[in-house]
Amino acid sequence: MHLPQLIVFDLDFTLWDCDGTWCDCLSPPFSLQSGQVLDAQGRSVQLYSDVRDVLAHCDQQNWKMALASRTEQPTWAKELTELLEIANLFTYSEIYPSSKLAHFSAIQKSSNIEFQQMLFFDDEIRNITEVSTLGVCCMHVTQGLSHRIFKEALHHFQSHC
Repeated sequence: MHLPQLIVFDLDFTLWDCDGTWCDCLSPPFSLQSGQVLDAQGRSVQLYSDVRDVLAHCDQQNWKMALASRTEQPTWAKELTELLEIANLFTYSEIYPSSKLAHFSAIQKSSNIEFQQMLFFDDEIRNITEVSTLGVCCMHVTQGLSHRIFKEALHHFQSHC
């Protein structure tokens, strides 16, 4: 079975919803209250309902995972991954304001994994379009990562990438 060697995820609107906005539009400090991550204005940051299971499945399969996010507030995004208890799942992390091409170039260099062996999830079609020029197999996520989208992406990778 032909599987990706590295699975890369965007953050905003792919793995999490920051109360309908991007994480760099939130107001720190962030806090954990009754199991919920909140910003200073009480806006909630939540993983989409299937995300924790999908990430756990990838981890159980020993699949390498990475983050690629263009956020203007990288320290906030990193703090949120810690508060949501997912930071330790990612071997590679490129979180800073830049082109996704720069993120993937850095990921490829540090991982030594060819672009053609990567699977990428993102909610923005411009990122999908840009990253696909590298030969990365990309999956457009319209309403957060779900089991269905993840399975479709693996099938697409096996049959087309």
